[in-house]
Amino acid sequence: MDMITIPAVNLSPILPEIFLSVLAMALLLINVFVPGKQKSYLGYISFIGVVVAGVLACAGWGTPVESFSGSVIQDNFATFFKIIFLVSAGLVILIADQYMEREECNHGELYPLILFTVVGMMLMAAGTDLMTIFLGLEVMSVSLYVLAGFNRANLKSNEAGLKYFLLGAFSTGFLLYGMALTYGATGTTRIAKIATAVGQMSVPSTNIMLVAGMLLMLTGFAFKMAAAPFHMWTPDVYEGAPTPMTAFMSAGPKAAGFAAALRVFLVALPTLQVEWSQVLWVLAVLTMTIGNITALRQDNIKRMLAYSSIAHAGYALVGFAAGNSTGTAGILFYMLSYAFMNIGAFAVIILIGKKGETNGNVMDFAGLGFRHPVLAVAMSVFLFSLAGMPPTAGFIGKFYLFSGAVQKGYVGLAIIGVLNSAASVYYYLRVMVYMYMKEPTEDFEWTQVSAPIALSLLISVAGSLIPGIVPSFILQYAEQAIKLI
Repeated sequence: MDMITIPAVNLSPILPEIFLSVLAMALLLINVFVPGKQKSYLGYISFIGVVVAGVLACAGWGTPVESFSGSVIQDNFATFFKIIFLVSAGLVILIADQYMEREECNHGELYPLILFTVVGMMLMAAGTDLMTIFLGLEVMSVSLYVLAGFNRANLKSNEAGLKYFLLGAFSTGFLLYGMALTYGATGTTRIAKIATAVGQMSVPSTNIMLVAGMLLMLTGFAFKMAAAPFHMWTPDVYEGAPTPMTAFMSAGPKAAGFAAALRVFLVALPTLQVEWSQVLWVLAVLTMTIGNITALRQDNIKRMLAYSSIAHAGYALVGFAAGNSTGTAGILFYMLSYAFMNIGAFAVIILIGKKGETNGNVMDFAGLGFRHPVLAVAMSVFLFSLAGMPPTAGFIGKFYLFSGAVQKGYVGLAIIGVLNSAASVYYYLRVMVYMYMKEPTEDFEWTQVSAPIALSLLISVAGSLIPGIVPSFILQYAEQAIKLI
């Protein structure tokens, strides 16, 4: 009788994912067997776990290692994005506890769900097979649907979860159909083999099935990036979701969408770059312009940052459309910087908010500079970075994204990006005008800065300023990360 030989599997490429999955399941059990209203200890354990996962991810920097018959890879590109996801999760875990206690929805499942979301995002970045990427996307999405509607007593949160679920499921259909058509055209779901199959076609742009698959996959990824015209879910979901989850959704899943899309389009479909870069050119212009113009009219701070988030996806799409090393490295740098500045801004919003989020308008920031000068300075740093003002990380990120477009010959696209960035200054400075130039209408006596939020603000300020002052340190890692994809 022949023995069945089980092939040796190298688990090192997914070691951070395994660790976080085990930790998340352990936290669920701890939550069941250690009852009590105070759930802060789960947050502390989760934060330590995220730091450990970061160490495990960083250990994979260097030589690429494939596993599971080439379905996942541990390379610098995946590692860089894993760090972005872990930074986002770590900062959100720090700011979540105080908010959830205030809103009386600090249920123990919160932290395991955040960790499972990170696992899904990591699989999207490390996946070298369309099925692995799809698996990661679903793990991430299902967890996010629950997180968006986590405040069960709040009707807006319920609405956010339902809208995100319905539109997310709809967009997933586009993505999966695109993957199926790509498989039909090439006979494989492995990204490297797709590139080989497409390269052997005499004129791949005339293969209707392949081009349709490419466009449908792009549609699915555009939804996760919140790119126009697939952005309609963003403002309602961001406004209704609990504020820490809004911060998380604005940074992590957006970066995961770019990670998967970059690997698919730059590695599997480089021979169709002329076609997909033209589509991305249009998407970038639409996304930047719609995001910024609509943000100008918003009074609700969360809706303003939601439309701002759409605009920032547009800036990153400028680098994607360029498809060269400068633009691609710019995306990696920008996604990391954006996690710091955006989550930092949401941390300040949490601190000045009251129970029920009644303090959610731009006008409610009036006089913050007089009552809480340190908080106002931190918020100013985040807003300057979001606006792309030197010497912040946002400025350097936009500089590289637009430089990539100019190098590619897309000068018009770069000019549109600069004009959009200039327009965004208005609604960011409007918040600062209220903080420093309006009489206080509140005394903000309820604003208590706990140690975890203070730590998150400190990390966010450093992450918004240091890469802007000394950009070469992160940029050299970003450039190393894109050499292997």
